[in-house]
Amino acid sequence: MTGQMRCDMKPDDFYTARLFLDAVLPLFKELAMSEKKALFDKQSGVIQVSVKTTRGIWGTHFVLTEGEMTTVLGTHEEPDVELHFPTVSKFNGFFKGTSKRLPKITGFRRPRLLIATFITLLRMASLLGAKEAPKEEAEQRQLVKMLFYLLSSGISTLNKADHPEVKAWTKPSPDRVYAWLVESDDELAAHIRIKAGKSRSARGRYQRSQPFLTMRFADPASALGILLQTEDLLAMTMDEKLVMEGAPEYGAKLGDLMMLVGSYIQE
Repeated sequence: MTGQMRCDMKPDDFYTARLFLDAVLPLFKELAMSEKKALFDKQSGVIQVSVKTTRGIWGTHFVLTEGEMTTVLGTHEEPDVELHFPTVSKFNGFFKGTSKRLPKITGFRRPRLLIATFITLLRMASLLGAKEAPKEEAEQRQLVKMLFYLLSSGISTLNKADHPEVKAWTKPSPDRVYAWLVESDDELAAHIRIKAGKSRSARGRYQRSQPFLTMRFADPASALGILLQTEDLLAMTMDEKLVMEGAPEYGAKLGDLMMLVGSYIQE
């Protein structure tokens, strides 16, 4: 089914759309339930972002129940608030920041929920569009957490979408776990597990065994130096602000896949 969907549009458009729907948009919940939680307090309803494709409507939605949110990959028949895009190119352009054309908006009868949705989406875009590390440590932590989640789920999303480069990495692989973490901060961690062409991403530290490869950062600022490509990798490694733990010879390939995810979702 995935291959059939992909053949109806340009490969880059397909991979970009899948990344935004399955890896980027789920970060909306991360912000909504942390620094923007007050905006959603005691509210209930369904928020959806969707796009029309030649294979039907694709979307991601969020079910809000008395202020608590659940993310669901896929569409909902009757969302209370919806941002709907008529084409994949307009959807991709909006979220990459290359187009200012607004989608069709539904939800004006729920103004409080609609306003909360837009404030959170704008905050998410501002964080993910950062070119350098924020000055405040709290913002640094928030951005690192979101980027770790995005990279782990983004690589897995491309694998499930049969991206040839990612599939070539996962298909021959034995059971291995690749992880990202910041020292002494259990909240700043994510990992991806791969085996024989399959992949699964998760938030938090991998607890069952030692990961095959861990990118271990000294602090949030060090992580952002690499993730935002503002610091020299070799220099940070020499200063032990970044430690490749486990099988460091596989770090270059992991780095390539991290950059691949970024190439699809950045301007």
